[in-house]
Amino acid sequence: MMSLPAALALSIRQLGDPAILKVLFKTALATLAIFAAGGAGLYVLVERAIDSVTSADTFGMGALVAAAGMILAGWFLFRVVALFVLQFFAEDVVRAVEAKHYPQAAHTVRDIPLSEEVGNAFRSLARTVLANAAALPVAGLLLVTGVGAAAVFWAVNAYLIGRELRDMVWLRHRVDAAEIAPMGSAKRFLLGGVVVALLAIPFVNLLAPIIGAASATHLVHRAREKGIDA
Repeated sequence: MMSLPAALALSIRQLGDPAILKVLFKTALATLAIFAAGGAGLYVLVERAIDSVTSADTFGMGALVAAAGMILAGWFLFRVVALFVLQFFAEDVVRAVEAKHYPQAAHTVRDIPLSEEVGNAFRSLARTVLANAAALPVAGLLLVTGVGAAAVFWAVNAYLIGRELRDMVWLRHRVDAAEIAPMGSAKRFLLGGVVVALLAIPFVNLLAPIIGAASATHLVHRAREKGIDA
């Protein structure tokens, strides 16, 4: 059985792997491009709104509002966008870890049918929407505490991300629908919690999805090797 700190340490040590660096570059570039496009769009909308109200010189008000909007969007949405982008490159991370540490498992990857992929995606989306919707009233009540609302959303996203990271690896190797998922709920939650925390740190948040995917790969394969719900 592998501990979470050990899985994180192995993942961090592999960040210099060319295959991982390639994924990091593609993920960071795509994520930043999405925010840049959003900022440009916001700037155009604000400038048009200002022009419709006044013809006076606004001294770069549109750029200022767009910059402020993108800073706020980056703070609240970076983890969501980064994880969304990573979905397109996640297999590259998992493949790189499996090739180095679990070569036998790398040869037993199954082709997931499109219908199953679509079903998994819809279930994931439903979990995300329902969990965050359920958390909103609780977070609202705890808003006056200063940290209560943040703690609620941290816990919700820790659960969601932990499950997504596990499934990202496990479903590639699942023998049949009756197979019990490896990696216990507590370890899965802690992994998700670490990733959520890393996503809140500027610049480190670019590495967080990759560290999360690599760590999940270690935890899932070690649990499957032991044949336990580790």
